[in-house]
Amino acid sequence: MGVLFAVALMGASLALIGSVWRTSQQRENEQELLFIGDQFRRAILLYYERTPGAVKQYPMSFEQLIKDDRYLVPKRYLRRVYRDPISNELEWGIVHFTDGSIMGVYSLSTKTPRKQSNFKAIYAEFANTNHYSDWRFVYRPYQAQPLAATIPKSLNKQ
Repeated sequence: MGVLFAVALMGASLALIGSVWRTSQQRENEQELLFIGDQFRRAILLYYERTPGAVKQYPMSFEQLIKDDRYLVPKRYLRRVYRDPISNELEWGIVHFTDGSIMGVYSLSTKTPRKQSNFKAIYAEFANTNHYSDWRFVYRPYQAQPLAATIPKSLNKQ
């Protein structure tokens, strides 16, 4: 009888450990998604803001973020196209500008996020969303956050 009780106790313990591990893994993947999404948004920001001439342009492809050939010496805003940590795929949803260029990305996952609050101000709209696909990492020039790291919080409204 004691052996059966011990086996049942071990089974319950393993189930609890599995649940805690799954939650921890989801939180880690969410943090990675926030980091990678922000890398895409910043790369699009740099591509857009560094467009030669007066008319600013968004990139037409991820390849242009990896290697911007508009200059004599190509510029690189992303090292590579990152995997979506939620779906573990290289494919991303794309937020298109009116001309078909890329102004943002999002995960294609329809899973429900665990994180529902305490986002950076620039991503405040992520709060209380139902799917990871609602987390849109978009660069809009009028929402630009300064690149300087020493901005007083009172001035940083985003």
